[in-house]
Amino acid sequence: MHEKLAPASVLTPLLELGNKRGFIVVDMADVDLFTPTEQSTLPESPLHLLSGVDRGDHLANWSPDEALPAIVDADRTPLTLTEGIHWLLQRPDILERGKCFMTIGSRLRKPDGSFDTRTPAVWISNGTGRDGKDNRNAPKVGWCWWGNRHTWLGFASASDRVPLPN
Repeated sequence: MHEKLAPASVLTPLLELGNKRGFIVVDMADVDLFTPTEQSTLPESPLHLLSGVDRGDHLANWSPDEALPAIVDADRTPLTLTEGIHWLLQRPDILERGKCFMTIGSRLRKPDGSFDTRTPAVWISNGTGRDGKDNRNAPKVGWCWWGNRHTWLGFASASDRVPLPN
């Protein structure tokens, strides 16, 4: 479903792992302002289908700077945050501790046109810090710095987006 109809802030609490509901980190109150990049242009239709979706485990420990060209060179498209959440709503088994993913198809543009250095990701909370112990083992929508590497975060992508008729 197009993110204009179902933004990340609405979808995230629908995520569930065990008996824990999904949440958005407190310092990402602007989550719905992260929009598709040119490599992840969404169809105009309200609904579209993703094919060949992959968590991108083979790209773990790469930075987004390194992963984006590899995804594009493989003729794939990075998932947007809302696409990643929709995928997890349909396939909650995809989210595993130590095997989670970034959604670099969504970025936040600053007023000067440059990108914010945060990139959205979905993983399982450890319940530490501002997450709070009650969120331990809950699906977490957060962010990582664009230049950072994480051994436990892949880069979700798809082979195609197909618009569905209204």
